[in-house]
Amino acid sequence: MAALSFTPQIHQLTKPKPKLKAGWRYKPKATLSFQTPISSSTFSDPFVLQLAESLEDSIPHTSSQSPLQSLRDLSSQSLLSTPWPTRKDEDFRFTDTSLIRHSQIIPISTPPQQDHLLGISEDTHLTNLAIVDGFVVDSVSNVSNLPNGVLVGSLLGSSLDGITKRVCEFVGDFKWGDLFWAINGLGAPDVAVVYVPENCKVENPVHLRYFQVEGSEKGSNKFPVSNPRVIVVVEKGAEVEIVEEFVCKEGDDRSYWVNPVMEVVIGEGAKVRHSYVQRESLSSAHIKWTSVRQESASTYKLVEVSTGGKLSRHNLHVQQFGPDTVTELSTFHLSIGDQTQDLHSRLVFDHPRGYSRQLHKCIVAHSLGQAVFDGNVKVNRYAQQTDAGQLTRSLLLEPRATVNVKPNLQIIADDVKCSHGAAISDLEESQLFYFLARGIDLETAKRALVFSFGAEVMVELSDPRVHNLAKLHVKQMLERTPKG
Repeated sequence: MAALSFTPQIHQLTKPKPKLKAGWRYKPKATLSFQTPISSSTFSDPFVLQLAESLEDSIPHTSSQSPLQSLRDLSSQSLLSTPWPTRKDEDFRFTDTSLIRHSQIIPISTPPQQDHLLGISEDTHLTNLAIVDGFVVDSVSNVSNLPNGVLVGSLLGSSLDGITKRVCEFVGDFKWGDLFWAINGLGAPDVAVVYVPENCKVENPVHLRYFQVEGSEKGSNKFPVSNPRVIVVVEKGAEVEIVEEFVCKEGDDRSYWVNPVMEVVIGEGAKVRHSYVQRESLSSAHIKWTSVRQESASTYKLVEVSTGGKLSRHNLHVQQFGPDTVTELSTFHLSIGDQTQDLHSRLVFDHPRGYSRQLHKCIVAHSLGQAVFDGNVKVNRYAQQTDAGQLTRSLLLEPRATVNVKPNLQIIADDVKCSHGAAISDLEESQLFYFLARGIDLETAKRALVFSFGAEVMVELSDPRVHNLAKLHVKQMLERTPKG
């Protein structure tokens, strides 16, 4: 049966492409593809080669027996033949990466100084692991009171050979990564590990808190880059909640680039709840990869709230490795300035009776802001009785605000129940009239409607602290929304 595909799109006029830096010469580019592994060719991009060399120089030398060495070797080989993505590449058609491409990238080579860690650990009672500039920092972490057999900490610092060997089976075992995946693989100084043994239920959430100490003044051409990497392995029948928080200090407008990767392996019948909150500096770049492997009868639930970054992109790949899986994805993106908020998701079903629901919502509240949603659901031949639903809804509050949406279903199986939808609008007059007819002024009505639009996703954040902080942060951002 031929694959079904539906891709409604909204296009925008783009500014002329900036001139390349003097001295750079480009050869014809090979196209990157999200569906296929990074190709091997003789092509080399001077900018990527220079970046790869600086990353190799920045990481400490490790022996060939290091758990990270094979990942670094594979990533280095990939970078040799992978060009920097441009608007000509399908996966980056609506995402301009020139903010990074035309900057001086400076890999962070050393852990943060102790005096730079003041004020980082605010909630010492939480089970949390602090990752600063890509380095796991034990002195501001708290990983006590964990059940027996649970490991939360550094891969390189672990003395548990059995767990280390098990975790290393999955590190970097992913064939659909792009250039940024490879950059992280080469530049990651360590790997943070969350390991949960069979049939173990972790009662309290495990918080992964990311901080960026290194940064340049706003408008600077220098971009310090960190490459934090995390692997989560949850064995058969186990349960855990992971909370990722990418935070910056109040009023922080420094320039930097965070390039994180998280790999999640969910065993048979296991359950993982994943909250991901991103509120980086509005002058920063944030490009994240999340790869999820679901064994039979496993459950994965993601709730994402992304408000920070001048350029923010989340690449999310969920792969089914057995029948009867459950996948629920809820995301909310907010752009209040000259920001790009981008979600590229891909769900692949290869086994029967998979269930998925995806809700993506975004608000663009500035004339120069934009949002991107490229959602792919692929139901292959043996994934019979799959039930997959996808919905994207966007709210544009300024005349020249832009959103590009591309929901996509590819169905080869013939016994499925799949649906998707896309809606893009301003505030509805009927909703405003409802408030006005009850004596509520127009501005109050608008604020209530705009906030409630994103609250549908934020209410899914199960941790009370994270939920309250996210709500407060979104309210503050909407109150100071600049007009374009």
